[in-house]
Amino acid sequence: MRRANRSYRLLHTRANRRPASLDPSRIDHLEVVEVASGEVVLFWDLAAPDAARQARRLREDLAGLDDVEFLARWGES
Repeated sequence: MRRANRSYRLLHTRANRRPASLDPSRIDHLEVVEVASGEVVLFWDLAAPDAARQARRLREDLAGLDDVEFLARWGES
């Protein structure tokens, strides 16, 4: 089995440079991109504090799960 962080990459695009705590209404964009094809397989538009938390959980799962388990877990959310 192959670790998910070898197959997928997380991109976190912030709407502006201010910290999330100073601009809680900011909407950030999270994308999980397949490394081999460059295609987006999962994406979310979230409020900045929620995006930071979700990005942290995604990074943990990318490092700890294989690619099939990762998609099974996050593909339904």
